[in-house]
Amino acid sequence: MTTHNTPAIAKDRNIEPAAQASDATASDTDTPPIGEPAIRTIAMPADTNPAGDIFGGWLLAQMDMAAGNAASRLSRGRCATVAVEAMSFLSPVKVGDEVTVWAPLVKRGRSSMTFDVEAWRRPRTGECQTRVTRARFTFVALDEAGRSRQLPADDAGATWI
Repeated sequence: MTTHNTPAIAKDRNIEPAAQASDATASDTDTPPIGEPAIRTIAMPADTNPAGDIFGGWLLAQMDMAAGNAASRLSRGRCATVAVEAMSFLSPVKVGDEVTVWAPLVKRGRSSMTFDVEAWRRPRTGECQTRVTRARFTFVALDEAGRSRQLPADDAGATWI
């Protein structure tokens, strides 16, 4: 069983750490990310297409919820998804699989936040985890009128995400 520790975040939020989502190789797909997951759920029969496979759109929604939750916590308010970069499905998700999503912050702008989001599956009866997909999600903090707003000042408690 894999244990996870709180990740180290880059000192300069505008400089991306090495080995980000776009740099994945087959050899680094067997170790889940370090740190607390943003969301964990079970793939259910209602999440399947007529062939019995889990919809890719369902998985995308789980990743968006995970990153959106991290963005809302960091921005301390409303935010919206403004971009999702290239997503490739590496492994299928089966009914009953536990799906775990990590969403570490990799870039912080004036009003925007970028997260490298990874989804992993674990068969219900096993312990081996497999990366399913990864993508980079960008969010913008919004005010009550739906206009972009500045992120709150960076503090020690807001960077663990």
